[in-house]
Amino acid sequence: MSSLFEDLRDGLQEAIDYEKGVGSAKTTTYMISPVKKYTNEEIKQIRNKAGMTQSVFASYLGVSKKTVEAWELGRTHPTGPAYRLIDMLSSGQEKNLSFITCK
Repeated sequence: MSSLFEDLRDGLQEAIDYEKGVGSAKTTTYMISPVKKYTNEEIKQIRNKAGMTQSVFASYLGVSKKTVEAWELGRTHPTGPAYRLIDMLSSGQEKNLSFITCK
């Protein structure tokens, strides 16, 4: 039997047992921290610390180079998802993400 099959079978059996009043249900709690907002200077420092050019940083975040330029000059600010990725990059969690850059 495959591991996937065994996991599905075991999970289904746990659900059946719980409905019958036998055993307890397992729960998982996820804590989602608030999105940290960075200043234009902090964004530039994070990018430089990561050793990325504006083009690579833009590609990493899925935005244009012009957008990164505007952020770093303080003309505009990132949105929630971009702030979250910047936060991950700042805290060293970028290793959990994968990206490919082309020259």
